[in-house]
Amino acid sequence: MANLPDKNSSYKDVTYWDERYSREQQYDWLGDFSKFQHLLEKVIKKEDSVLILGCGNSSMSGDMYRAGYRSITNIDYSPVCISTMSARYSHCAEMTWHQMDVRQLSFDDASFDVILEKATLDAIMVEEKTPWEVSPETICFIHQALTEISRCLKPGGRFVSITFAQPFFRKRLYARSGYGWSIQQHSYGEGLEYFLFVMTKGEALSPEDAELERKLLEEPEPRPANTGATQNEENEDFLSNIDL
Repeated sequence: MANLPDKNSSYKDVTYWDERYSREQQYDWLGDFSKFQHLLEKVIKKEDSVLILGCGNSSMSGDMYRAGYRSITNIDYSPVCISTMSARYSHCAEMTWHQMDVRQLSFDDASFDVILEKATLDAIMVEEKTPWEVSPETICFIHQALTEISRCLKPGGRFVSITFAQPFFRKRLYARSGYGWSIQQHSYGEGLEYFLFVMTKGEALSPEDAELERKLLEEPEPRPANTGATQNEENEDFLSNIDL
């Protein structure tokens, strides 16, 4: 692909994205809306207010709008992305676009029925060498983002996270009682399997997930002797692992 960076750490650099979005028209991480529409229709109502994190130049917002979802707010930290996408969808009167950091959402508490991210958290974690030992810096970043997401959800609201990360590893980030949500998981894709997590605000963690949180806090699992290489090695293409 012409838009691949020289190294995976560039995926965390806004200048890389600004330059990429100035050239690239559209790219859908983990497949387009049609691949997981059947799952979203079960958890998102047409009248729900939806916030999309790290919208990028994906067609997902436009596809959702055409499918009848009207109240859609999009954020991305790339000003080039927001400028381009707001112009592209200027005809969609109820859809808005804002430059924003996922760790500092400038919305009031309980603003949204649904907050949706697709591969945004995956991109944040690209420098991690193994999912068994996530760096303190990345854990802090993710925790700040998830805290903001929980804050902005209405009671009964849903945080939908679409990822290529295996549930064993991703639930280790989401299973915190402090976020005040339950966790459900689904999957989609043929050949490559991707995962869709639904966190519902105001519901308690299941006994299984509460036990996972307890183990993570009190009895951290040791790293296996040999985990092998992961998708996040600097010499391996991150995109090749999340393209549908």
